[in-house]
Amino acid sequence: MAYSPMTARSPDELHRAATPLELFFDLCFVVAIAQAGARLVHSLAEGHPGAGVVGYFFVFFGVWWAWMNFTWFASAYDVDDVPYRIATLVQIAGVLVYAAGVSRAFDDNDWAVAVTGYIIMRVALTAQWLRAASGEQGAARTAALKYAAGLVVCQLGWIGLLFVPDDMKRWLFVVLLIAELAVPVIAERGHQTPWHAHHIVERYGLFTIIVLGETIAAATVAVKSAIDEHEALDQLLPIAAGGLLIVFAAWWIYFAVPMHQHLNSNREAIPWGYGHLLIFLSGAAIGAGIEVAVEHAVGKAHISQVAANAAVTVPTAVFLLMVWLLHSRHFKRGPAQQLVLPVAALVTLACTWSGTYAVAWAGLVGVLTVAVGLALSTRAGMTTGATV
Repeated sequence: MAYSPMTARSPDELHRAATPLELFFDLCFVVAIAQAGARLVHSLAEGHPGAGVVGYFFVFFGVWWAWMNFTWFASAYDVDDVPYRIATLVQIAGVLVYAAGVSRAFDDNDWAVAVTGYIIMRVALTAQWLRAASGEQGAARTAALKYAAGLVVCQLGWIGLLFVPDDMKRWLFVVLLIAELAVPVIAERGHQTPWHAHHIVERYGLFTIIVLGETIAAATVAVKSAIDEHEALDQLLPIAAGGLLIVFAAWWIYFAVPMHQHLNSNREAIPWGYGHLLIFLSGAAIGAGIEVAVEHAVGKAHISQVAANAAVTVPTAVFLLMVWLLHSRHFKRGPAQQLVLPVAALVTLACTWSGTYAVAWAGLVGVLTVAVGLALSTRAGMTTGATV
């Protein structure tokens, strides 16, 4: 369709699913996630975990927030006409520019390229919100205008970030992060945009698959390294096998419950949506950790065995705990089921001190977690899915 008035879509629309344009949009984030992960691997392998984790959080926040802004807007106002598609493609171009600036932002605290990418994205998204406002009335129009104004104000803050001294940038980043998170809360105070619960859950699930794909790629690196580095074969194969088991278990656990049944209003949706930052961040970090473990096994990482193990076990434990907090606990029955994922997170952390086979042990913990969760849900007669 060449042009269609931008009106709100029904939150009760039947058979709402992700569009090819949304899938294309997600695919372009693979580049940015891979760039962030590569810098994290370098920092951890060189023995700089503090700076690495902080830098990774900052650049990953930019990736996640750009995706969040588009996803929730599209769920409410996707009309899929020519202007909408062009605006989305412009946002994709901004994502790629942001990805090109990740290494500079991470290594040198130089955010010029990354902020330029954000400007490109924000101009397009602000135009989308203004277009949505033009088709709305009353509280809905006010909410759309608040979103547009919030985007402009926050973007001016990001531009200002470029002109402050380097030692102040990280602190200003925190302020801007809080301001960004406040925009939807303020904009939706008088009117809830008509996002579609099933569509939103599907979109988050698709992005989770993307970040878990980083772990699949890392396991592939481990297998290739095992083939090339015959002398480290006994260490690399357990890392590859354990990494695959971790990502298989992570996928199973994340998609175990029908989460759309829980998202009834912004009261549930906003904490759920924001909390996914840690799910996405930790899911991608598992892959980075496996690459660190591989580098340690072949003698290229300048860290201890425990530190190499922690690069995998810590993000895995965070992922398990956050999935329990945001997903699973809402569908559990009784203390036994509620304890499965928190206990699994603790046991995974304990694997950190299990020597060269830590990743393999962590993978087996993931498999056991799925098995126990299935057994308990079967005993309880649950029919909502393979609950873990």
